[in-house]
Amino acid sequence: MLASRNLDPVESEADLVKAKISGTAWRHANIGRLLNNAVRRFEGRVLALMSERGHDETRIAHVSLTRNLDVEGTRLTELARRASMSKQAMGELVDQCAELGLVDRIADPTDRRARIVMFTPAGRKWLDAFRDAVDIAEQEMRTELGKATMDAILKGLAVYGAKFDTLDDVE
Repeated sequence: MLASRNLDPVESEADLVKAKISGTAWRHANIGRLLNNAVRRFEGRVLALMSERGHDETRIAHVSLTRNLDVEGTRLTELARRASMSKQAMGELVDQCAELGLVDRIADPTDRRARIVMFTPAGRKWLDAFRDAVDIAEQEMRTELGKATMDAILKGLAVYGAKFDTLDDVE
């Protein structure tokens, strides 16, 4: 039943429990899958908005870098840790974004052997456009789900994921 369609948000909790028990339907009704689907939809919308505004240079993978990059710059090892990926994989993303002109690697003033990844001026403009696209996508989500639901989602996710927030600069 649930394996071939999206969950209808008006289904009762009892229906969800029955669906989870039957066969492999639990794979489509578990919270991890639902959160992942929501993230994919949200990030896809953000990238579509970016593209509409002339920023079609980046892909969803690049967001793993830009989401974790401090405005003042961040070492590659820290970026990789924050994104839960290898230094090599993060290095590839940095290379791609550097080729796009969004980031640059500079010498770390506290350790000349280390490099810091920083947004370029073009990268800062991209970041501003990304923020605007996130704001629009959030507003669209709020309109679709309603204020009370959206507020509950934001509050719940903030509490649930607080210990895993990897950015130090909460503004």
